[in-house]
Amino acid sequence: MLVVGTGGLGCPVAIALARAGVGTLGLADDDDVDVSNLHRQILFERKDVGTPKTVAAARALRELAPGVAIEVHETRLLPTNAVDLALRYDLVVEGSDNFATKFLAADAAHLTKKPIVHAAAVRWHGTALAVGPGGKPCYRCLFEDVPRENAPNCAEAGVIGPMVGVIGAAQADLALSVLGGDDVFGTLFTFDGKTLASRRRRIASRPSCELCGEANVIRSVDGARYAPVACDL
Repeated sequence: MLVVGTGGLGCPVAIALARAGVGTLGLADDDDVDVSNLHRQILFERKDVGTPKTVAAARALRELAPGVAIEVHETRLLPTNAVDLALRYDLVVEGSDNFATKFLAADAAHLTKKPIVHAAAVRWHGTALAVGPGGKPCYRCLFEDVPRENAPNCAEAGVIGPMVGVIGAAQADLALSVLGGDDVFGTLFTFDGKTLASRRRRIASRPSCELCGEANVIRSVDGARYAPVACDL
């Protein structure tokens, strides 16, 4: 599995998958460990501050699950590498910190016919969604396109630490279900951390979806399509 982002979501996801005995975990991230992240990025300790997240995560995961192969990709998912990285793995687990990367991961998974599990957490709210190798319904059926303006800033909006643990666990559960052959595709899982209410609902594919619809126009990764809106989850 390829884990895109080793932040608040990627850390619990990677722990769960490694302990479950996944054969190979690829970690893709270009950020360093920061002291302000330690309360929610649970693979890291104070001694890791300043170390590339993928390097620190790989070291911790190898101690937790020495039988799992860990592959380090010290890079953000980019239009120049997304397809190649997706092709190397059986499943993509996306817990990135910005809309551009989320849509890029969705497109790369669809173009390479790989299943992908998306997740996000902002403030007290979190979501998780698995998309099948056929890519229908897909992430773009739900969110359509990268927000070009008025996109929420993750650093300003914030995220409650326990939220990423809950959503990361749900995301890992979906990923393992996919590997087990279960049909969990197309069902959006949502969780409200204030009320502890969870909900599952089927989403519909959009005939006009640019990625998986009847007149799909996204047939390659074009860098101009992804406006980088970065923040640290």
